[in-house]
Amino acid sequence: MELPLLSGKRILFIVSGGIAAYKCLEVIRRLRERGIAVRCILTKGGSQFVTPLSLAAISGDRVFDDLFSLNDENEIGHIRLSREADLVVVAPASADILAKMAHGLADDLAPTALLATDKPVLVAPAMNPRMWEHPATRANVATLEARGIIRIGPGFGEMAESNEAGEGRLADPPDIVTAIVSYLEGTPKGQGRLAGLSALVTSGPTFEPIDPVRYIANRSSGKQGHAIARALSNLGADTSLVTGPTQLPDPMGVRVTHIETARQMLEACEAALPVDVAVCAAAVGDWRVGEAAKNKIKKDGKNTTPTLDLTENPDILASLGQSKQRPRLLIGFAAETEQVVENAIAKRTKKKCDWILANDVSPATGTFGGDDNTLHLVTSEGVEDWPRLGKQAAADKLAGHIADAMEKSLDMPYLRSLLDLE
Repeated sequence: MELPLLSGKRILFIVSGGIAAYKCLEVIRRLRERGIAVRCILTKGGSQFVTPLSLAAISGDRVFDDLFSLNDENEIGHIRLSREADLVVVAPASADILAKMAHGLADDLAPTALLATDKPVLVAPAMNPRMWEHPATRANVATLEARGIIRIGPGFGEMAESNEAGEGRLADPPDIVTAIVSYLEGTPKGQGRLAGLSALVTSGPTFEPIDPVRYIANRSSGKQGHAIARALSNLGADTSLVTGPTQLPDPMGVRVTHIETARQMLEACEAALPVDVAVCAAAVGDWRVGEAAKNKIKKDGKNTTPTLDLTENPDILASLGQSKQRPRLLIGFAAETEQVVENAIAKRTKKKCDWILANDVSPATGTFGGDDNTLHLVTSEGVEDWPRLGKQAAADKLAGHIADAMEKSLDMPYLRSLLDLE
């Protein structure tokens, strides 16, 4: 008898408060179908929406909910709970438990186990859109992601409350399962819609040296590019990320090449070819100093301003578009401050890419360095305006569009197999 896909893997599954808690039952069921052992912690808030009995029935294991239970602490204990798993999952992750995680609180079993764990943690946020958009929640999420916490979602759509819609829905159970499986496997191996395909993503700014101390750069944080790499990897693509200097942790399950200059980024991208999909999300510096000084440029005390002789950097997107190893789907970004869509339409033609994602990076938008983005997808078929989304939600949406396009073109290995086209 063939063993289940991930037999021997174990998850600590924390269910916090929120109407979406009932969806965790479907996630746990699908994980168990794959041979993954699941042990649950149920918070007091979570118990208002699902019962310990239902979790125990689906997981096939006892449910823990009391930090000060003498029996539980003697038999298992919060330290063992937190460390016997291969991955800790929090779904739904409420605003409350995200805040406790960010600030290191340990007032109950769930946050105590999270504070004591030495294992990777994946969170699937779910809450009202205004709670998700609140600066406190955004700051907490940014803190957690900087520590290496894995996040999937939230999604955009109708909420449980009447007349409420926006970003805050729990990610769909199949997507949560796919993300969990991908991380447990270490590298994605054929579990998502992009299984069997390869992807290249660029991210972050470039640093162009003036001298050994100074450089020319831009305000890109790399959040959008990193999110796209994570989203493609979650859908099963064999993903490479080429990134300039950022403060972000490397996405798990993604091959990462760190560079500083535009020329280094181009070299790394060319080395990664051939790939099926390339997404150029990096804010590449347009110019560099023709000849960087070997020593620090010093003031001469005479109010003399040094002259910088600038030269154009290579155009990475255009270079990939003209390459003999051109990706089957080439996607660029157009960061603009005026005539956003119009400039993006012209750029798509000029750069010979398939799609362009236009975004307004004017200071008032807070896009550069922020957590949200408003994108316009420009293709040969026209312009699709997206609502303002968190950068991971925007990345997930883009990854879904990429999967749709590849499936329609019959580039997916499993589709070719089904149609006997191989």
